[in-house]
Amino acid sequence: MATQFLRRFFAPRSLVVVGASPKPESIGGMVLQNLLQAGFPGPLWVVNPRGYKEVHGVTCFRRIADLPETPDLAVVCSPLESVPEVLERLGDRQVRAALIVSGGVSLDPDSKAGAALRRRLQRATLRSGMRVLGPECLGVAVPSVKLNATYASQPISDGTVAYLGQSGMLGNAMIDWAAGREVGFSHLVTLGDSLDVQLPDVIDYLNQSGRCRALLLHLEDVRNARHFMTALRESSRNRLVLAIKSGRTAEATLNPVPATAGIDRRDAIVDTALARAGVVRVADSDELFDALETLSRFKPPKGDRLAIVSNGVGPALLAIDKLIDGGGLLAELSETSAQALVAQKLDVSRPGRNPVDLGGRATPDHYLRALEIVTRDPGVDAVLVLHAPTRLAPSLATANALVEARQRFRHRLLVSWMGLKEALDARAACNRAGIPSYVSPEKAVRAFLHLVRYRQVQRLLQETPPSLPFDSDAEVRRRCHALVDDALVRQRDRLTHQETGEILSAYGIECAPSEYVFDLEQAERATERLPGPWAVKIVHRDNCEPFRDGGESRRPATSLIQDLEQPGRVVDAVVRLESQISEMLPDSPIYSYCLQTMQRGKGSLQLCAGITRDAEFGPVIVFGSGGYKIDVMADRQTALPPLNLRLAQELIDRTRAGRLIREHSHDPQDAVAWVSRLLVKLSQMASDLPRLKGLEINPLLLNQEGLMAVDFALDLGEPSTQAIMPYPEQLRETVVLKGMEVDIRPIRGEDAPLITHFHTFLSEQSIRYRYFHHKAVLSTRDLAQLSQINYDRQMAFIAVRRREAVDQTEAPSTKADDNAPAGEEMLGVVRVWNDPDNIRTEFSIIVRDDLHGVGLGRRLMQKMIDYSRQVGTLAMVGTILSDNLPMRRLLAGLGFELRTNVEEGVLEATLRLNDPQSEWQRHRLETALD
Repeated sequence: MATQFLRRFFAPRSLVVVGASPKPESIGGMVLQNLLQAGFPGPLWVVNPRGYKEVHGVTCFRRIADLPETPDLAVVCSPLESVPEVLERLGDRQVRAALIVSGGVSLDPDSKAGAALRRRLQRATLRSGMRVLGPECLGVAVPSVKLNATYASQPISDGTVAYLGQSGMLGNAMIDWAAGREVGFSHLVTLGDSLDVQLPDVIDYLNQSGRCRALLLHLEDVRNARHFMTALRESSRNRLVLAIKSGRTAEATLNPVPATAGIDRRDAIVDTALARAGVVRVADSDELFDALETLSRFKPPKGDRLAIVSNGVGPALLAIDKLIDGGGLLAELSETSAQALVAQKLDVSRPGRNPVDLGGRATPDHYLRALEIVTRDPGVDAVLVLHAPTRLAPSLATANALVEARQRFRHRLLVSWMGLKEALDARAACNRAGIPSYVSPEKAVRAFLHLVRYRQVQRLLQETPPSLPFDSDAEVRRRCHALVDDALVRQRDRLTHQETGEILSAYGIECAPSEYVFDLEQAERATERLPGPWAVKIVHRDNCEPFRDGGESRRPATSLIQDLEQPGRVVDAVVRLESQISEMLPDSPIYSYCLQTMQRGKGSLQLCAGITRDAEFGPVIVFGSGGYKIDVMADRQTALPPLNLRLAQELIDRTRAGRLIREHSHDPQDAVAWVSRLLVKLSQMASDLPRLKGLEINPLLLNQEGLMAVDFALDLGEPSTQAIMPYPEQLRETVVLKGMEVDIRPIRGEDAPLITHFHTFLSEQSIRYRYFHHKAVLSTRDLAQLSQINYDRQMAFIAVRRREAVDQTEAPSTKADDNAPAGEEMLGVVRVWNDPDNIRTEFSIIVRDDLHGVGLGRRLMQKMIDYSRQVGTLAMVGTILSDNLPMRRLLAGLGFELRTNVEEGVLEATLRLNDPQSEWQRHRLETALD
């Protein structure tokens, strides 16, 4: 339901507290007092069956039905066992949002009483038709609208950081810490047991809020990975997002998640998912508080080069160790800065070099003069000030000097006030001035590294990768689905070695030449077709299962005999393997014997690659070192599909195998490209074959001739859903417009070069019609946002044709044409941006100037209208300039209603696509189109 009725939680016009009592220590009493202290401006009532006339000065009613009007929000503080009945009464009163802070009773589904109460709550929620947040939550606070519907012990100040958590007590600690540091929140929400409103719902709502400049998340579990990743990716494109997640170990997981095959520590998949969403993960609660300090007071720098100014070299060296270990860079000071520091005798240890050591005789004035020099250095992105109290530079005096002079410094500062007694006053002075301060050099550096990590994950979001060399087509998918269906018909949950090889070959993954035989005579004849020496592998049910960690498939001698020099030895190997498996695994049917030429030499590296499936995040791509010692090497890293070449390379770079490839390959650049392409093909396979549960290629040999899959296994399961929506290949179509064959397909990240070339065919007027101002050059960020879309919320169809098919008499050669990339060229694009509730989608369209009048614009618009109608969007809207006459005619012909906005000087175009399915949808639609 996404953001349905969520406005009532965060900006209610009226509110009732159900179960509030005069007892100030009760949950309801604390919530009511916080609402009054915050100055909630709307009508406020209390419901309590004891029949009080008022509670804390607020009018009290005995029953919900007695309320004078329907409130926007009900805060329920009644005992949890009675809450199902309360929800039904609220539903009868047409209340549409209920915040349940009640708790104290387990809702554990493994407990009979807890499971029964959970079912009652869920049934009541469904029957009431309202949105429910909680139970067992701290509540909701939005200081900017004077809302504090929590039982927090401290007032909550206004700010720009939103905190979303799943633990009420951690939220309480966060509020208390923030109050002590004079830090504010734009929103503060804890969700508790999340019977209805989920964390992604709230993130979607906050994505529409301009006050939320940064987001701090506390996670315990992920219930809907697709929605979670969609909301997070949308959020992190526009704000800094940090997260802490419990459950790194199985023992710390409240709702145990099944192990992920092939992954020793499944928390690594959470790391992968958060990084893919552009989120920086913090390790512990201590780091979480430091992250809030950083988020609320420090704008992310443009780079990761840190300069250090200290009154002692010892603390500076500790900071440098932490910086380098964390992947940061120690800034190199310019010659001008070095000379200035030396001339003013400000650097005593290593004059002119970073760190700048002012020495024990430094005064506050020494700090100010050094900072004026260092903060103006072009090679510095941020400055860390380290201070230990001395008689010449007391902490408070130094802090006051920094506060007074902070406007003179080019860069913002991070400050570590070491010590306790004197340092407390210095930290308080910096807090009041908005300068982030920390208790130790290491904490300050760790805070800076949060921002460095943020820049790294943002780079992944904004990459414009090179062209993808592989597309699966309908025939490939048909052949592979046939193999899968045939296995399922035969009641097999895994493919044979031969069948798996056929699927790999269909996706362009080279497999070692193999002969599959079923008896001794066939084995002997096969040696005539394959050169020796040979290896023989017995293919039986058990060793067709991928990721059999620690199993017999890791011991080559059990299922594999190698280095057979003579045909007779091959026959003997078949006999021996059959005897071994019949004795050791009598219940594992034998499918065949695989005969291969030994694949050694040529500087081969043994790798492992494949696909596994996680219970929360669905298909996961794995890569690392291979061979039978794979468990000892423990080198598997993970990535969420879909992958492009840049993301595949990033996965390679996180492994020891990646370092070996770069250090020992004959041509490292080619080798990395080969492996990257293979990983992208696996990603495509995961999208095309939803029943594929696991695929392991081990060993995958890499040598100077390329990649070769030697051994592999594939098993099947129920259809899966990817955490990130894959490329919608099924939406591709080919049309003919006035004799020109045009391919219309969804855009993808690899299309950034096509967009750049396309832009050169647009006149200044066409650009103005599209962007409402002249935009001569598209930045890297522009290209990333235009090409790397979230198919769950956006869609862009581009029209392309092969460059060799261009008729030069129709499109005269231009400088832009001469510099065009080979292969496809882009002719036009239509885009839509959906709101989270799929009520309204906003469109834009642009076609190359030299192709106006061929019907391409109408064809693109019609395809997008059909698509939006199919996915259930209620209305399509757009804004066009009044003088854009061709667009006005096009939209009018497609049935759009055009209205003039006199104040803005534009036309607003609207097309109804589907009828609302509820009153809420109807209300939202009318509001959106008003």
